[in-house]
Amino acid sequence: MRVKVCGMRESDNISALSQLPIDFMGFIFYPASPRFAGANKKLEKWLAKESPTELKSIARVGVFVNAELEDLLNRIHDYELDYIQLHGSENSEYCKELFSLWDFSSIRRASIIKAFSIDEKFNFDTVKAYEPYCKYFLFDTKGASFGGNGVQFDWSLLDQYKGETPFLLSGGIGEESAEAIKKLKHPQLAGVDINSKFETAPGLKDIAAIERFIQNLNK
Repeated sequence: MRVKVCGMRESDNISALSQLPIDFMGFIFYPASPRFAGANKKLEKWLAKESPTELKSIARVGVFVNAELEDLLNRIHDYELDYIQLHGSENSEYCKELFSLWDFSSIRRASIIKAFSIDEKFNFDTVKAYEPYCKYFLFDTKGASFGGNGVQFDWSLLDQYKGETPFLLSGGIGEESAEAIKKLKHPQLAGVDINSKFETAPGLKDIAAIERFIQNLNK
């Protein structure tokens, strides 16, 4: 079970988190978010030159919401991103255009994670158009904002997903969720995405709580 911790921003907190066995670390590049990584002007330089060795084994994910392609590509380069998570209303043509840019240039490539907002009305057939472009899907709770709502959706809805692209489960996952997650048997469930339920303040994670969660998840 892979673990992605999203909404990181502060270097000391990032260093502490990098000591835990996580797979992905997320940086939000959506200016309206209270976890906007761009608000920390020193972060880019720190990640490039001063970050701990342990961070090199953790995939960096940049989270974007309906971003201009130029901004997205610049962030991939500047922050050495391994993945981009599209968390807005980006359509499959947006993904196709990204692939075209990568295919015909020397721009740094990143794998795509496409997020979808899930409620009882969501049609899982809509994800099919994204399958040629995405390494993972991310299923989050539909809410008033783009992510960070801190609420779980009905996980039984996952049974409607019949695709072959692996997915990360997101939305309101807290320390107490480990047992319920272990009971999920969907063949494409690759991991979980955690954020606000493990924070002491926006952008600051409770490292001890995350460590306990991972230990319980792996029992």
